[in-house]
Amino acid sequence: MPLQIRRSRFPNFLRENLLTIMTVIGVVSGTLLGCGLRASGHEWSRRDVMYFQYPGELFLRMLKCLIVPLLVSSIVSAIGSLDLSLSGKVGLRAIIYYMTTTICAVMLGIALVTTIKPGKDPEQFQQPTATKPILKDTLTSDTLLDLLRNVFPENIAQATIASYRTRLIYDKNDNRSREGALETYEIKGEYQSGSNVLGLVCFSIILGITMGKMGDKSKPLQDFFHTLSEAMMIITGWVIWLSPLGVFFLVTAKIMEIASFADLVGRLGLYFMTVLLGLFLHGFGTLSILFILATKKLPCRYIAKMGQVMATAFGTASSSATMPITIGCCDDMGLDPRITRFVIPIGATINMDGTALYEAVAAIFIAQLRRVEMSFGKIIAVSVTATAASIGAAGIPQAGLVTMVMVLDTVNLPAEDVSIILAVDWLLDRFRTTINVVCDALGAIIVTSLSQGDIEKTRAVTNERDGAPSHELTELEKGDH
Repeated sequence: MPLQIRRSRFPNFLRENLLTIMTVIGVVSGTLLGCGLRASGHEWSRRDVMYFQYPGELFLRMLKCLIVPLLVSSIVSAIGSLDLSLSGKVGLRAIIYYMTTTICAVMLGIALVTTIKPGKDPEQFQQPTATKPILKDTLTSDTLLDLLRNVFPENIAQATIASYRTRLIYDKNDNRSREGALETYEIKGEYQSGSNVLGLVCFSIILGITMGKMGDKSKPLQDFFHTLSEAMMIITGWVIWLSPLGVFFLVTAKIMEIASFADLVGRLGLYFMTVLLGLFLHGFGTLSILFILATKKLPCRYIAKMGQVMATAFGTASSSATMPITIGCCDDMGLDPRITRFVIPIGATINMDGTALYEAVAAIFIAQLRRVEMSFGKIIAVSVTATAASIGAAGIPQAGLVTMVMVLDTVNLPAEDVSIILAVDWLLDRFRTTINVVCDALGAIIVTSLSQGDIEKTRAVTNERDGAPSHELTELEKGDH
């Protein structure tokens, strides 16, 4: 009998996890095919790589196409349908969780890099891999100010396609400009391609709160955003079934275009392992401890259900592109959709634990190579800057380069030193994105668990109002104020 039960359960397991298994197979197969094509001895041109990447690029475009309508409709419908006091508590709990995990990630990264010291032998890095020079055309203060500028976009339609960025321009005819002194350069603002996700999130939150305060008057608008959110999730369900094929071609193309495996396993091996160890300890150690403390449950069962999310995040290297799949995964776990559609989009925008850890490790690693003494004050400065840079990464064009330069500037290291670590950045980016989305999903579970009591109270009040005679509703409403 037990054997028969196990046999009957096995096909059910395959049916329920077919997509996850296929996506993981896609990642592994893409890696093996990429390695095989490199080992074939044929010199693959950039056009060859582009052809291999093309199906994966189409898949990525489909996912990115869903981001703006899904993000806006999810947040607006979630906040609009929640009680205002409850949405405030949910938002506060989510922000506290995200800030806690980001600070823990930075502290863990700094502890590992100062203990392991991957840059203790700088002689082997005297000839780093040649890459294009990184030209610094902005100050750290400008980047932080741009973060706030993007939170409040001047044109919400423009925010769907472009984000604001300050650029410093040297004019040799300007007597007040001194070459090399960025603070004397002319300050100009420009809009660069890429959705201003921070601005869209802020606008959606305000609109949702407004609809909540309007009450029944906002019902037509609430129905519109709720229906749009559901429609986007149905389309997401269709696109998700293309993920095994999409990540297969994306991973294959990325393996094919690696400049040198020697940098990955040779000179940068210890640095690579330090970052990887930090991401692993944070993802399955720190986050698990926080999860247990908040929910009194083990996270293993929930993490096991995130296989599809993690495989897609690794294949696409984009938290935003993975967001629709993360929301779908949380829905499958039975979480309250009002909370997941509020928490997940915010997390995909501001919660970048893996990025914060990576940038802190990278800055101190480069300082070790350059034999720059890291005092306690400089370490604190790196911590604060890495945290701020990770929050602003989603709204900054070429986020990996710009934010890394910002952190290096904190310890007076040249922007060109970014070229030392770019050889392994493409792979580490996939691992840290995976940790980012796991943190988002666990955050949704934690916030749902902590908000369960408030949700039940809201339902009780709603049921009481629905069942109360009309003359008693006035008294109930008076009691709320």
